[in-house]
Amino acid sequence: MSTFDIRGLRRPVVVAPMAGGPSTPELAAAGSNAGGLGFLAAGYLTAEGLAEKITAARGLTAEPLGVNLFAPQPSVGTPEQIRAYAEELAGEAQRYGVALGEPRYDDDAWAAKLDAVFDLRPEVVSFTFGLPSEPEIARLRSAGISTAATVTTLDEAWLAVSRGVDALTVQGPAAGGHRGTFDPGASPGSQSLDHLLADVLASVDLPVVAAGGLVSADDIAGVLVAGAVAAQLGTAFLLADESGSSPVHRAALKSHDFTETVVTRSFSGRYARGLRNRFITEHDGQAPLGYPEIHYLTSPLRKASVAAGDPQATNVWAGTGWRQARTGSVAEIMTGLA
Repeated sequence: MSTFDIRGLRRPVVVAPMAGGPSTPELAAAGSNAGGLGFLAAGYLTAEGLAEKITAARGLTAEPLGVNLFAPQPSVGTPEQIRAYAEELAGEAQRYGVALGEPRYDDDAWAAKLDAVFDLRPEVVSFTFGLPSEPEIARLRSAGISTAATVTTLDEAWLAVSRGVDALTVQGPAAGGHRGTFDPGASPGSQSLDHLLADVLASVDLPVVAAGGLVSADDIAGVLVAGAVAAQLGTAFLLADESGSSPVHRAALKSHDFTETVVTRSFSGRYARGLRNRFITEHDGQAPLGYPEIHYLTSPLRKASVAAGDPQATNVWAGTGWRQARTGSVAEIMTGLA
């Protein structure tokens, strides 16, 4: 039986898992040390790499830690669509002097990562893009691990409850990075966080964490008053000293060259919110759904853009409140969120 209860946090703030670099052991540990709950993002790591990060974070805090896993979903991309998009991006590859990646499908080492968290036993394991099976959830809970599901609709919330999770993270449309939508072929839900949170709270009897576009003390207070037990913030910590955000990502978040965030599938084949840049403007209309194939196809291009110090051909994930992100240590940012 799981033992951690998210309602017991000294500060009702969850430092969101942010795959692809920002979520470091230092960031997760600092979030927990500050009285909240810090998360490690397992996405894109090997199982061995995840285990190393959990161990590293454990060495930095005696407080509870969370780990987020990408639940496997089928790809909805066709080989024809992916080939056509590769042809569309040929000029980008030439521009940055790289070959496009080989599109392929995998499940992000799902089984091996489940084994890793079962062995290392972080206090919480959460899931994005879908759900584990009932036996998989029961296995984690039998190890004393609390489970949480990221949901973006009321139907997803009901399904998560039926699987036996301990808590829900309700993600609204203003969230930075990937939406947690279960159906990889569906457009993300557009219901505001306020309304979605109210619907879920009225329908389920589980602790609910609110997420998506929350960056300020007022934002946190608003969702707590509405009935959430905590607020999950990601964008608010992208500029933290302990974050692994790239220099390009950090500079873009502070630049006046960027004026809006948009939801795009152009980088990964899955809907995600980031700063509108040249790549999104030029290619989003042609980009097919097809995760993770498109992720692998564009990966060398995005890395080359970052290496060149150029924010125009890489994903600069951010929520709608990115202008309010602050620099400083996690402890300082947490104090400002009190």
